[in-house]
Amino acid sequence: MNPYISSVTLKDGSQYQREMIKTHLVTSNDDIVKVVNSHVGGQVESEDIVFVSERIVAISQGRSFPISTIKPSKMATFLSKHVQKTPAGIGLGSPWTMELALREVNVFRILFAAAVAAVTRPFGVRGLFYKIAGNNVNAIDGPTDNTIAPYNTHAKLGPKNPEKVAKELARTLNCRVAIVDSNDIGMNVLGRSDKNLTDEFCTEVFQGNPFGQNDEQTPIAVIKKK
Repeated sequence: MNPYISSVTLKDGSQYQREMIKTHLVTSNDDIVKVVNSHVGGQVESEDIVFVSERIVAISQGRSFPISTIKPSKMATFLSKHVQKTPAGIGLGSPWTMELALREVNVFRILFAAAVAAVTRPFGVRGLFYKIAGNNVNAIDGPTDNTIAPYNTHAKLGPKNPEKVAKELARTLNCRVAIVDSNDIGMNVLGRSDKNLTDEFCTEVFQGNPFGQNDEQTPIAVIKKK
C-alpha cells in the first residue's frame, strides 16, 4: 500500500482519494508556482483539487526567519506569556512569533484582540483572538522539534496574498487549488481559486491532516473524487 495515498468518505457519502506529494526542501529561492507545477503539473485533471500547505508558500516568499534574527520587544515578550498553548503548535506563544504578529498587524489590533480574549475566555468563549487579529496572524508559527531542519529553528509569517497564489496555481494547473493551514486539530483555508471550495468541504475532505506534522515533506496533496 502506498503510504502517501489515503481515502476519505464525506458525510454525503461521496468518496475522495488523497495523494500526498513528496517534494524537495523548499526554500526562499524557490518559485512556488514552479515547485507545484513541477510535481503535479500534467498529472492532474480539471476535476481534481490541489491542496498546498501554506508553510511552503510562506517559505518561498521569504517569510520564514531564523529566530536568532528576530529581536522580540518587551511587549511581544509580555503578550506571548498570556497566549493559550495548544498541541497544534506554538502559535503566538513565543516572543519571536508574537513579535512577527506585532510587525504584521497594527499593534492596537493585537492589543484589542488580546483584551477581548482575556475577557471572554473565563466564560468558555475560545478563538476570538484570532478572529479579531485575522487569518494572517493565525498562520504565524514558531520553532518546534518535529519540524524538518532548518525550519525547526525558524518562526514564520503566514503567506502573503494566498488567494492570489491559489488563483495563479489554478491557472497553471487547470484545476482548483486551495492554500491551507492544516494541523492535527483543524484547518483554515487561507486562499482558494474557487468559492465552492468552502471551509466545510475542505475541512471534511482533509480530515486527519494527511500532510502530517513531522518530517514527511509532503506539503502538496492531489484530491480526486472516486
